[in-house]
Amino acid sequence: MDSSQMQTQSTVAIWVSLVSNVVLTVMKLVVGLLFGSQVLIADGIHNAGDVCATAAALISMMISKRPPDEDHPYGHGKAEVIGAGIVAVILILAGLFMGYHSVQALMEPAHEASLLVLVAAAISLVWKQWLYLYTMRIGRKINSSGLIATAYDHLADVYASLAAVLGISMALAGDYYGIRWLMYGDPLAGIVVAYFVVRLAIHMGRTSIDVLMEKNVSAETLEEITQLVLGVPEVKRIDRIRAREHGHYMIVDVRVGIPAQLSVQQGHDVSRSIKKAIASQMDGIEEVLVHLNPWYADEQEEVGRRGSVRSEGEGRE
Repeated sequence: MDSSQMQTQSTVAIWVSLVSNVVLTVMKLVVGLLFGSQVLIADGIHNAGDVCATAAALISMMISKRPPDEDHPYGHGKAEVIGAGIVAVILILAGLFMGYHSVQALMEPAHEASLLVLVAAAISLVWKQWLYLYTMRIGRKINSSGLIATAYDHLADVYASLAAVLGISMALAGDYYGIRWLMYGDPLAGIVVAYFVVRLAIHMGRTSIDVLMEKNVSAETLEEITQLVLGVPEVKRIDRIRAREHGHYMIVDVRVGIPAQLSVQQGHDVSRSIKKAIASQMDGIEEVLVHLNPWYADEQEEVGRRGSVRSEGEGRE
């Protein structure tokens, strides 16, 4: 799949999410206000926050697709990560708001439950579950941080809608059987929803911070890159290897030792071979930075070809 197709898929997915969030926000707020459902009102306000979050994700994804320029030579990929961080902040605020109003509702007389409120919550549950699966599938396929963050936002809504369905069902049962404490199922469900939303948002925010702070990729990914580099015949040792995510793509930085007697042209060819080996076997690699160090036979560094990665300061440079 080329970059234009990937961009089209991501744009369609984010627009579907945005329109869906607007429709669900209006439905939840109207039904919740008409029937006094705290959990549905809170969930509707949460969805209003989702509209802002999805809009932020859309803008950040559009920026991230811009090619490198003079001011941003490594591209604009981290715009998606910033967008994901904004989504996380909005989710935290929405979760705290939901929790506050749910606790407040526990201090008031219980509202009479309505079957229409339950139907609205059930529609939201099914719709959001589909949106989560749809956006996550595309987000992982094209490695889009912004789209994956939007998918997790939908997942938070799935939790919220599931809790709303359970809470409203409890309230209906309480009305029918005259069990007073069940009539508070609606705000109790709102508290549970708030907890899961904040928990998910903190996880999203931590992931965004890791990328912005250029945390190294996972040990498994780094080991895969290491083996690809060592697979190039002229590479006698690896002095340093690093990789960092840059939004929807990755940048790799590697220092290797090659025979000192090779010419500049031969060294250039080795560098190209390393880049080709990594790019051909791994998706999402935007750039591979290769630094070549001289290697001498008397260094007895053949152990490096068995997987030993030396620190930057070792060996002759």
